[in-house]
Amino acid sequence: MKNKSNIFFDLVHYLQIFQKYLGPKIYIVTALSLIAAISEGVGFLIVLPLFEVLGTSGTEDELTGIGKLLFNFFIYLGWDGSPIVLIIAITITFLLKGLLVFGSMAFNAYLIAQLLRELKERLFDHYSVMDYQYYSSRDTGHFTNVMNNQINTMLIAFRSMMRLGSEFVMGAVYVGLAFAVSWKFGAMAILFGLVLLFVFQGLNIYVRSLSRKTAKESGILSKLLIQYLHAFKYLISTNQSHHLRYKFFESVDRFVDFELRRRVAETLTFSLREPILVVAVMIIIGAQIAYFNEPIGPILVSIALFYRGLNSFHGMQLHGQLMLDQIGAVEMVNDEFNRQMHNIEHDADISMDTFSESVEFQNVNFSYGDEFDNALSNIDIKIRAFQSVAFVGSSGAGKSTIVDLLTLILRPTSGNILIDGQNSSLLKSSSWRSQIGYVSQDMVVFDDSIANNISMWQGDIEENPELLFQIKKACMQANISDFIESLPEQYNTQVGDRGIKLSGGQKQRLFIARELFRQPNILLLDEATSALDTDSESFIQESIDSLKGSITLVIIAHRLSTIRDVDYVYVLDQGSIIESGPYQTLRDKKGSHLDQLIEKQTL
Repeated sequence: MKNKSNIFFDLVHYLQIFQKYLGPKIYIVTALSLIAAISEGVGFLIVLPLFEVLGTSGTEDELTGIGKLLFNFFIYLGWDGSPIVLIIAITITFLLKGLLVFGSMAFNAYLIAQLLRELKERLFDHYSVMDYQYYSSRDTGHFTNVMNNQINTMLIAFRSMMRLGSEFVMGAVYVGLAFAVSWKFGAMAILFGLVLLFVFQGLNIYVRSLSRKTAKESGILSKLLIQYLHAFKYLISTNQSHHLRYKFFESVDRFVDFELRRRVAETLTFSLREPILVVAVMIIIGAQIAYFNEPIGPILVSIALFYRGLNSFHGMQLHGQLMLDQIGAVEMVNDEFNRQMHNIEHDADISMDTFSESVEFQNVNFSYGDEFDNALSNIDIKIRAFQSVAFVGSSGAGKSTIVDLLTLILRPTSGNILIDGQNSSLLKSSSWRSQIGYVSQDMVVFDDSIANNISMWQGDIEENPELLFQIKKACMQANISDFIESLPEQYNTQVGDRGIKLSGGQKQRLFIARELFRQPNILLLDEATSALDTDSESFIQESIDSLKGSITLVIIAHRLSTIRDVDYVYVLDQGSIIESGPYQTLRDKKGSHLDQLIEKQTL
């Protein structure tokens, strides 16, 4: 949306965005505000007959228009002329107005809470099914910025829009009633309202532009901060934090500049509010005294209504500007939802049974985009159930891409992947992934207890002995139970952010224990020991050896010790399989590619 687009149509567009998430109930706030404004307006109008009774306006004949109509209405109801009745009626209308305003604001608060829940939960659900290639094309800071920052800012815009709508209907009612009391007042109120909207039109466009820049810069700040915290140990250890500090401070300076200019514009609007209103009222009073010679009663009521109407018009400007202050967040969140809808992972409906036969790649090719060469070319492999298979090759050979294709987070550019004879494109991916255990060199450890890291929050081990038994069994298989049970709090031990309280080998074995707890039918080990010392690798190798024959193992590794007992080996180079066969056969074959890799100590 361009900066010079029509503000009115833009507001309608933003209202449609909010309605998409909350439905038509957002208009209840406006309806309550309308009734509240009518109630207050009626309270003002009842003052006209009260002036008549108190003698302020002279005689009934001096009352005209709506004042005379109300006077006759009370007479029709049997009013005896007592001012107490009118005073009570005025009091009741203003009390009713207060209750309606409270109802409007309370319902507005309810809508804000509903919008917060709807946006965060719906976006999280979208993130859980987004296409992996879209995920990999964005940085982590983008997703956290939208979820944690921009949605919260969007709520401010929603609150301001609801207030803008309330101010609009209240202003319309007040000006309409002022017009009914004195058309001259009404005409002048409308004129001043239009002048105000025209004067601040340029300011609104300027504020909206700043809001978009602020939202974008907020995402950059989130990205830089996450990168800094993830690389904290490395940056501090090598005294290189100043490089990222410079980029972060540059972004902060831009963000502060945008915020300062937004706040100055907001302050300008706020500071001009009262002077503009007072000047307008003084002009109206002067015109009434000098030219129109109206009775004092209608003049006072009209001034009150006019002041309230003009105040509402200015409130529209104020809340409209506050909304435009945050409109960059509204657009960013809405754009993210639209992108998610276009980058959702498409799934089939057929659920597969327990994996029991084989996974087969038939002439599979894969590319990460039209601008890239094939990462895999003409891949034909077969992994039988309960078999152990290794993929070896130099970095960039395509080994991890094969793993990503096995988990179906990537789909072949051409060719087929068959699982138990069924084309994977026809299978519901979740029914296949629920049978997979996956351990990578990028260790996934959560800032929680050991038990919750393994069971993924499936229950409380203090209250569920069976759960604790299953956790202990998985830890024994992963060769980590002795270490855990030596800790003071054992399975309730907190491991810290990304497992910072554990060594690399302990984290990796904890990772393996989690996957074994799930009792997978196929376990993928993607460079699972590449960053570990010899002792840690030995522990993990024992775990892997104990699993052979009981589940299907797919191993990607550089180290000979990890693959020497596997049933079958595929050697890859530049995305193609250049050799395959049993490990020992390829190892003993002089001049084989596997033998050359071993000689070069690249395994």
